[in-house]
Amino acid sequence: MVATAGLYIVLFRSLRRSVMPGSGGKRRVLAVATMKKCLASLLGSWLMVMVVAVAAVAQTEPAARVNLEGQWKGTLAVPGGSLPISISVTELAGGNRFATLDVPMQRIVRSPMEVQQRGDTLLFDAQAVGCQFVAQRSADGKELRGTWQQPGYKTPVTLAFSVAPKVDPKNFKFPPPYRVEEVTVTNLADNTRLSGTLTIPAGAGPFPAVVLLSDIGPQDRDGTVGTYRMYGELADYLTRQGTAVLRLDDRGVGQSGGDNAATTTAALVQDAQASLNFLRTRPLIDFNHLGLIGHGEGGNVALLTAAQPLPPSFVVALAASGVVGREQLVLRQAEARRISSSDTTGGAASGQQQFQDDVRRQADKMRAEGANSAQVETFLDQQRMRQRAEDKKQLDVVLKQQRAMLEIIRQTANNAQAQAIVANMLQQFTPGLGQSAAQTSAAQMTTPWFRYFLEFDPQAELVKVQCPVLLLNGTLDSQVGVSNLPLLERGLRASKRVVSRKLVGVNHQFQAPEQEWPLVGGQPKPAFSTAAQESIRDFVRQQLPN
Repeated sequence: MVATAGLYIVLFRSLRRSVMPGSGGKRRVLAVATMKKCLASLLGSWLMVMVVAVAAVAQTEPAARVNLEGQWKGTLAVPGGSLPISISVTELAGGNRFATLDVPMQRIVRSPMEVQQRGDTLLFDAQAVGCQFVAQRSADGKELRGTWQQPGYKTPVTLAFSVAPKVDPKNFKFPPPYRVEEVTVTNLADNTRLSGTLTIPAGAGPFPAVVLLSDIGPQDRDGTVGTYRMYGELADYLTRQGTAVLRLDDRGVGQSGGDNAATTTAALVQDAQASLNFLRTRPLIDFNHLGLIGHGEGGNVALLTAAQPLPPSFVVALAASGVVGREQLVLRQAEARRISSSDTTGGAASGQQQFQDDVRRQADKMRAEGANSAQVETFLDQQRMRQRAEDKKQLDVVLKQQRAMLEIIRQTANNAQAQAIVANMLQQFTPGLGQSAAQTSAAQMTTPWFRYFLEFDPQAELVKVQCPVLLLNGTLDSQVGVSNLPLLERGLRASKRVVSRKLVGVNHQFQAPEQEWPLVGGQPKPAFSTAAQESIRDFVRQQLPN
């Protein structure tokens, strides 16, 4: 544009020279007329150039940033029907955006999306699920209109704006920095469908992955007990550390099918195998590095699965048992009685507390009557020995009764007969236990799972395990004591890649000591042991290539 203006000046000067003084009048008039025409033509050309230049400048300026804060909802047409979808966008400080995709009918929940703006065109890219949405916002800002694209399929889509629901600041949680997907795993052996959650780290992958296997009894995918979510916390931690995690509702719990009471350990092994096969089909998962992390009974299930064809790459057993099922139940009964007797809040401990109070009063009386400290201490030692002997005697009676009931169940195949005998025994052994409660307990003790568990020997298949194994046990575990660690180590001697560790102050739920719990609302909240988390993380990383 500057060069064009210079050309106009040169032409103007040359025209002036052609009408110098002394020339003829006609020539002067002709020249002036010619100059006017040229100037008019040049001026028109210059104005045209200016218009084009201004338009070009306008086109090169970036379009104004579009505010997408909120939820955008609509329907995606698919062969044979339609799917409700929504995209949630949060405008962040610094000009960034956080966006997620939800397709409830496909169990896609808060799948991360990358958002780009190119002029007035918006690109939403959900790499995790392999789709894109290229759109423009309507003039009134209430719609996004564009094309939904995924491999082999395109369709027009319109999403309508919806203000994101307000969240109480007290309950607000930042979305996790990883992908979360609702999934279904099918055990083809009995066609049982298990519902769960798969969490995958951010990034391109592929990632190592683990399946979490739960302890005895019906539990949801998070292992929820009160405010404590054992499996949910572990899954969150490991996913943030680069490992994908699959956790499932137990059979008969949540959205999972099946009957929990009728589920045997063998069926649980099949569920674990189905879960591993499911992960092998996922494109973001490294199928060469798939592990099982089992808690309690789940630890034994993980080890048993590792002894089968197509085993996991590694196993982490949290408080797994090393003794036969029926003996494990007896040991748990003994530990429960020990805890009950040490709890001075009442119940079984009330008699013991009364005994201790009587001994204390007698010791005070001895001192008042002139007994020296040695005599008093001797008296107290004698009473402690007497109390321990009495406790052991009572415990032996309880365990003998327990073993007798379990043997009745083993020897009586007819459930109705077994339940009648066991209910009668329970009422005899437990004063005050009503008939209805006794019958309920007897029914629970004759389920397929219970009968199978009585015969289950965790040592039987351990010699077949060849993969690396991490064994963890808490020193405060009142259900599966640390004495199980050496039993499992001996059974796993063929592996030669077994790591065993005792965690000081950790209980069966792998909670840290209470003094290490975080304060939430001024109250301590149970938390998964940091030492346990780090041990699991490090072990998983050690299985990966350098």
